[in-house]
Amino acid sequence: MADEFGHLPRGPGRILKAAVWSWQGLRAAWLHESSFRLEVYLLIVLGPLAVWLGHTGVERALLLGSLLLVLAAELLNSAVEALIERYGPEHHELAGRAKDMGSGAVFVLMMNVLLCWGLILGPRLL
Repeated sequence: MADEFGHLPRGPGRILKAAVWSWQGLRAAWLHESSFRLEVYLLIVLGPLAVWLGHTGVERALLLGSLLLVLAAELLNSAVEALIERYGPEHHELAGRAKDMGSGAVFVLMMNVLLCWGLILGPRLL
């Protein structure tokens, strides 16, 4: 909520509230989105592998960062889908397009994972 000057309150209390809201969003995604849970499991498996296989900090950042981007896109896609479902289950062309675009964004970032991992690790396997 804004203060009397129109600015959001600052300080540790605001940071704590933001952290609580973020945690609630992650918890909701975990409880209600099977795709999010699957991607978290992949991060649990591939994350340590990325740290182990990355030779430099940049490589590790690219390998891990590409995985985290998929999670972020999945959260946004799930938010779009939840908002659309809020207004009813009937099909609407624009709602379907928005859901498909969110899914497409997740797919593009999954391709980014394959590209990053392939370009970094591929030459070592050849």
